Order: sequence, then structure tokens, then C-alpha cells
Amino acid sequence: MFEVLAFVYENYYADKDCPEPAHLQRKLSAVGFESDEIDDALTWLQGLNNAAHSARPRVPETLEASAKLAAEPWLRQPLATSVRIYPPYEQNHLGSQCLGFIRFLESAGVLPAHLREVVLDRAMAAPGGPVALADLKVIILMVFWSFGLEPDALVLDELCDDSSERITH
Repeated sequence: MFEVLAFVYENYYADKDCPEPAHLQRKLSAVGFESDEIDDALTWLQGLNNAAHSARPRVPETLEASAKLAAEPWLRQPLATSVRIYPPYEQNHLGSQCLGFIRFLESAGVLPAHLREVVLDRAMAAPGGPVALADLKVIILMVFWSFGLEPDALVLDELCDDSSERITH
């Protein structure tokens, strides 16, 4: 599934517009991806679309809705001083390497809380476990893309770099 997602990101991130699912499915099939991988990826992308849509700030349509949002601001956006507690099922599915990488991005000021929650939602939707760090990096790239954001050059380098080929000094 992650190979399909990486292909979609590499071919459509600059356009901002990904083809409709049926058209995308035909393109992916023509490239040579297996139908079950394509189906899993399209289901995952639909979940990403739903998560990104629900994580965007909502503009209240009525005065009553506005008052409700104002009365419960903690439901909309975590505070900058908030600490994210990962329950055991998230710890097991993500693994320490992925959790450490998410924390690194947060501490660098690159991954705000609302994006982190979408990343976690999509990582938890990934099959198997624990999630590989390379797969988490694809997830993070896809989340940035779904919000129409592009990480700065250093973060993009970190997300796209294969650390197994690095030589440490």
C-alpha cells in the first residue's frame, strides 16, 4: 500500500489535484500495482480526505453554533502547552521509532497538534504494525499534501532521506 501512496505523492503533489478515485485506480493499475494494494491505498486516501476535512477549522454557520464552539475551545485545538499521551494500543502500533520521530517534528515546530492528530489517525489506519519509520514518513508527506502545505526544505529532506545510507561522523 505504501508504494502506491508514494507513487501518488510523487506524481500529484505539485498539481495539488489528484484524479478522481476511479480514474486514479485505472492509472495505478496501468502502472502495474496490484488491485488489492490499489484498493487499500484508495480506502486509506479517502480516510485521509475525511480526516483532513474534519481537522480544518470550521466556520460556524449560526450564532448558536458560534457560541457552542466558543464554550468548548479545547475540542477544536490543543493548546501549545498540551502534552499528547499515547495509549498502549497506539504505542504498540506505532513503535518507539515512529513516536520518537513524531516528537522530533513537534519539538522542531514543524508538526502542529492538529496535523499530528491527522498523522496519528492515518498511521493507526495503516495495516500491520508496528508501522515502519519509512511508512510513517510517507504518511506525514501525504498529510501535508492533503492540507495543501509543503514542508520546508530541511524537513522535506528529512522525510525523503534514506537514513540507512548515511555515514555517521
